[in-house]
Amino acid sequence: MTQAMAQAINPKRCFVIAELSANHGHSLETALATVRAAKACGADAIKIQTYTANTITLDCDNEYFQIKQGTIWDGTTLHKLYQQAYTPWEWHAAIQAEAQKEGLVFFSTPFDFSAVDFLESLEVPLYKIASFEITDIPLIEYAASKGKPMIISTGIATLADIDAAVQACRRMGNQDITLLKCTSSYPAPAEEANLLTIPNLAQTFGVKAGLSDHTLGHAVAIAATALGAKVIEKHFILDRAIGGPDASFSMIPSEFGSMVEGIRQAEAALGCISYEMTDKTLANRKFARSLFVCQDISTGEILTSSNIRSVRPSDGLPPVELPRVLGRRAKKSIPAGTPLSWELLI
Repeated sequence: MTQAMAQAINPKRCFVIAELSANHGHSLETALATVRAAKACGADAIKIQTYTANTITLDCDNEYFQIKQGTIWDGTTLHKLYQQAYTPWEWHAAIQAEAQKEGLVFFSTPFDFSAVDFLESLEVPLYKIASFEITDIPLIEYAASKGKPMIISTGIATLADIDAAVQACRRMGNQDITLLKCTSSYPAPAEEANLLTIPNLAQTFGVKAGLSDHTLGHAVAIAATALGAKVIEKHFILDRAIGGPDASFSMIPSEFGSMVEGIRQAEAALGCISYEMTDKTLANRKFARSLFVCQDISTGEILTSSNIRSVRPSDGLPPVELPRVLGRRAKKSIPAGTPLSWELLI
């Protein structure tokens, strides 16, 4: 197993992916700068997409290929959108080299068999299947047959679709599967994230689970981490002014860095199931409540709720003893502010 693969499947640390996607503005230098910025922001991986307009759709503008579903891309055709968005294959090796130099995992989403073959020539350590390809079982089988970890987004999938995709991987002998909860809306409303699906995906299919996040901001990603997400994927751009199909819902470096910091804090806070007292907690028990004399008490005087109270700190008898204390008599005079003990009572 390669170091990159081991990092990708580490169950103790959320794997944070910066999705480059179309956020390069048709400039290789911008793409390489984005890789460096992703590393500086704390990403674990940079992911691209491997397709051309002709491998993903047809150059056709009839009604079937028009985008008119109420998306941010309405008014164009699929071919024109992907012609604008794709990452040239001749850039892949340079982006990979930059990622490796920065210590990032480099991998991609293939959209057809030729993309898988090309990525195999680059020896990528894992594969991502996009939401809209989850029903392409032959593609999933082909990628899974390479024996590398599989990450699959579930944005447009039914439960049956997800099961079919998981079984496709397993038929190929590939058990290293991560399912990403995904809301295929761009940007996605937070109220449609349904993050409780993440632990259910893991339990239902016996896989790792995470989030491919299209919401704005980082609150949803951090909440997903708290629910046990092992992978967080977020679109990343140097500057939204670069433009492009994904710019409006992509994070700029300052936002991405804040998200990563929040993810790391969340996973550190999860810790483990423990009721053990730390030294600091034990020290703070000094300020727990206990029974104290709150008015001067004379020898032989009866203890009542007027002269005995449960207050901080913890030097007196535990508050649970109050019913046994009330009605007893003082063995000697006791000044106010004295912690109560059985030795003071008759």
